[in-house]
Amino acid sequence: MSQLTIKIIEDLSQLILGKNEQLKLALCCLLSKGHLLIEDLPGMGKTTLSHGLANVLGLSYQRVQFTSDLLPADITGSSIFNSQTHTFDFHSGPIFSQILLADEINRASPKTQSALLEAMEEGQVTIDGQTHALAQPFFVIATQNPLHQSGTHPLPESQLDRFFMRISLGYPDSEVEKSLILQGNKRHFETEQLECNISDQQLFALQDEVMNVKLSEPVVQYILDLVRYTRDSGEFNDPLSPRASIALGLSARAYALISGRDYTLPDDVQAIFGCVAGHRLNIPCSEQFEVVNSIFKKVSVPV
Repeated sequence: MSQLTIKIIEDLSQLILGKNEQLKLALCCLLSKGHLLIEDLPGMGKTTLSHGLANVLGLSYQRVQFTSDLLPADITGSSIFNSQTHTFDFHSGPIFSQILLADEINRASPKTQSALLEAMEEGQVTIDGQTHALAQPFFVIATQNPLHQSGTHPLPESQLDRFFMRISLGYPDSEVEKSLILQGNKRHFETEQLECNISDQQLFALQDEVMNVKLSEPVVQYILDLVRYTRDSGEFNDPLSPRASIALGLSARAYALISGRDYTLPDDVQAIFGCVAGHRLNIPCSEQFEVVNSIFKKVSVPV
């Protein structure tokens, strides 16, 4: 199984240069059956990562550009009257794909943002009283511009909590940026040329394998200690919920699996903690590294 994950990350690293850890975390999120929030300035490679992931995994892909006048029906679809049959026919929206890129989600109104909630939580949408199941795997990648940018609406805490992880790609280093300049628009061509080397069955098997990774008692206690610190320290207005605790356990397992192990270590918890907890604790991306390191210094690591 680890050879498959190594190959996926190798293929993606041809598109997103110098960001292997972020690619590993994005794959970790998908294998945990979660949904991913990417927060960055425009032009950092968010869309390229989403499209590349769909191509490498051989999954159907749709992109929706969120704007202030986007309506929920523009995402889910709607029933339209058929004058020939005198019936209403359902026309599915872009949410009926396996990977949905919700680009700049915080530019849409809260009503439209919430249209994704049922789909993300239950893998289905209900339209005109009729429930429609979504294709599996179903993976939402939402991109969010920093809140200081004009025309943005902050995601409510309840919706932020639906996102399993939040990552930020950040600026490339000088050598990588030099390569990007020399490549020009070649990277767009390479995205289209990426080959799929994994079947749906192999992807489902990888997702099932996550739960077979051993989560030892000391590692579980470490997760509990970290979560309780956010509740008892008084440093956070919105401490971590039980949903976050479950996400920490799942993502630690997935991270260990991608690293080629069938058991977790405290290092796995530390690797994923910031991405799983940062947005739930309302920590800005720019301060996440510093705040998370401060928590690690105050919570004992099991020996």
